[in-house]
Amino acid sequence: MKKKTEMGSSSSNVSDVNLSYKGRAISAAGAAFISAIIVNPLDVAKTRLQAQAAGVAYNGVCLAGCSVTSTDYMPTPLRTASTCSPDCSRYTGTFDVLYKVVRQEGFSRLWRGTNASLTLAIPSVGIYMPLYDIFRNHLEELTSSNAPLMTPYVPLVAGSVARSIACVTCYPVELARTRMQAFQHHEAGVKPPGVLKTLISVITPHKSASNQVQSYRVLWTGLGAQLARDVPFSAVCWSTLEPLRRKILSSIGDDVGASGVIGANFTAGFVAGSLAAASTCPLDVARTRRQIEKNITRALKMTAWQTLVEIYRDGGIRGLFAGAGPRVARAGPSVGIVVSFYEVVKYTLIYLRKDELQ
Repeated sequence: MKKKTEMGSSSSNVSDVNLSYKGRAISAAGAAFISAIIVNPLDVAKTRLQAQAAGVAYNGVCLAGCSVTSTDYMPTPLRTASTCSPDCSRYTGTFDVLYKVVRQEGFSRLWRGTNASLTLAIPSVGIYMPLYDIFRNHLEELTSSNAPLMTPYVPLVAGSVARSIACVTCYPVELARTRMQAFQHHEAGVKPPGVLKTLISVITPHKSASNQVQSYRVLWTGLGAQLARDVPFSAVCWSTLEPLRRKILSSIGDDVGASGVIGANFTAGFVAGSLAAASTCPLDVARTRRQIEKNITRALKMTAWQTLVEIYRDGGIRGLFAGAGPRVARAGPSVGIVVSFYEVVKYTLIYLRKDELQ
């Protein structure tokens, strides 16, 4: 049973005793890198759909992308010329976003914001996952001896606290990534602005000698909406993932190898991530809308609740779930990849260390 417990990441496993924060951070950073590369196109699709619902205009490059016989063209009433169909400059769904981004902006634009994603994901997950492990282990030890009835709620609390810390620490890069993915870039031969230039463009219009501190507050525009999304997401995700993966590992039996660790964690992560993404989609829409808001005075004054009310007023339930498809499609594999890679690298580091000690 000891080996199974080690794989299951319970509070008594070897990794909790022997694996340093550095080892956990390395595992998490590698997981974040792989996940960010794989799922970035779906993140672009989700952000574009949400930005469009917020009123961002996407202009079709019809002279380059359409032809007279294309369905994107329709004749004028006089049939003397062809004009662009409204559908050419409007996204209708996930695959439509992917198709139009490739056709109008180039295949590489599906990975727009990947630099920001990596810049964000590596430190963010490097903070988030190890802190979750540490908080969970200490809280499980504390509650099991003092308040056993509270032990099932430990993943929910540990995930929420760890995510809050990671979110506040890395938020400016999250803001840059959302802006990089939300807006089109059509200037031929000109490289789109990166993370640093995007952040400078956010600060510069609002920077003055008399209001220097206030200008940097802009970098945390929408932080409330981000926390309102991420904390419930983490709570739902971990409170689903922990019991599910432990149940899967328990059903496998004592002989759990690396493949069992990957399979159990990916399955549990996929289910938990999909469920958490679907249930928190309105909060993600609110966060995106606040991050792409160009009226900074308005953005700083708006609360997450006011943003949700505005979204519902403008688009109803459909508006609150804009981009839900790519969000769920992205979150399931992303959480599965991150958790499974994180656990299997931890597993490898643990046994390498055990071999060294022997």
